[in-house]
Amino acid sequence: MVIAEIGRFVAMSLDTARAAGRRPFQVRELVRQAWFIVSVSALPTALVAIPFGAVLAMQTGNLIRQFGAQSFTGATAVLGIVREAGPVVTALMIAGAAGSAICADLGARRIRDEIDAMEVLAVDPLHRLVVPRVAACALVAPLLNGLVTTVGLVAGYLFNVVAQGGSPGAYLQSFNALAELSDLWVSEGKALVFGVTTGLVAAYKGLSAAGGPKGVGEAVNQAVVFAALVLFAENFLISAVYNELVLS
Repeated sequence: MVIAEIGRFVAMSLDTARAAGRRPFQVRELVRQAWFIVSVSALPTALVAIPFGAVLAMQTGNLIRQFGAQSFTGATAVLGIVREAGPVVTALMIAGAAGSAICADLGARRIRDEIDAMEVLAVDPLHRLVVPRVAACALVAPLLNGLVTTVGLVAGYLFNVVAQGGSPGAYLQSFNALAELSDLWVSEGKALVFGVTTGLVAAYKGLSAAGGPKGVGEAVNQAVVFAALVLFAENFLISAVYNELVLS
């Protein structure tokens, strides 16, 4: 059952990739979906990034002080936020806000037989509905990751300097001690992969919804849970590969 489910998801993902190359591309739908994702995700993402940055600054600050290396507090906080916290927060918000909305929309269309009607009229639902939604998630996710990174770094800086009495100059100067530009690119790459994955999982669960409104609700719950699990697995794999190929 699980293997069959994975197989159907992979098949739909491949069909979506092929449909993305067909013309005309649904630009208007892409813009509409991207704006919707931004409108429901931007503010919660920024608010969640504040405690993430503060907690990382507090924990790393306490740990670093025990080793007498206060000058590296900023560097460790940056690494935690840029490499891990930013993509993880982005993944959770994309899966919770955007993924649930996409799944509910497509699931409602499925139980109202709109998807079947499109297929009867020779309109490919993947090309018309799924591709622009996946592309919107892929477009918005790196932007949200940049927002999380910026807000988290500002929150970490304020907490370390104001609340913990750290040195602003030492905090800022240590940014370049451990952090590199490649860390930011990897973080943005993670966000892009997370966005595509969320869109595909949400679309798959929405298109496979059955059993009326109750089935749509169950599909939405499953989409959020499955997307979060897959995103955390992807985050681990990308981090492991990056550490082996770049940092080792």
